[in-house]
Amino acid sequence: MQIRTATAGDWPGIWPFLREIVSAGDTYTWPRDIDETRARDMWLVPPPGRTVVAVDDDGTVLASAKMTPNQLGPGDHVANASFMVAPAAAGQGIGRALGAYVLDLARTDGYHAMQFNAVVATNTRAVALWRSLGFDVVGRIPDGFRHPTQGHVDLLVMYQRL
Repeated sequence: MQIRTATAGDWPGIWPFLREIVSAGDTYTWPRDIDETRARDMWLVPPPGRTVVAVDDDGTVLASAKMTPNQLGPGDHVANASFMVAPAAAGQGIGRALGAYVLDLARTDGYHAMQFNAVVATNTRAVALWRSLGFDVVGRIPDGFRHPTQGHVDLLVMYQRL
């Protein structure tokens, strides 16, 4: 597996699993019916943001992540990131490798910390992964997410000083 900067040519490999994950409605705060153009604009971020992909030896996109400043101006020293692993590639350590890569990328880019603003509390695999990579839960938004099967569940704010 290789992790590299995403190109516009990677979008056709990202869109199918991004659409599947978002439309499931259980882990992302995006509209479940997001159209492809809006999703592409939100995922393939302009500088200073970065989008990366994890690809196999054949060039198949297995996962992707995007990183941007969490805030503008005086808050732009804290990074924010989002991650998606193709469901068919889940459980193979790709998310962990991508997470470690993006944390290193954030350090290289001069960020002082990384913050996740909305980790769905019922997404226990993601919460466990981020904790294992050094993130702490620093806040909780009670009932901040409408889960399609579990009703209102909490959103977690997770943070790591870099």
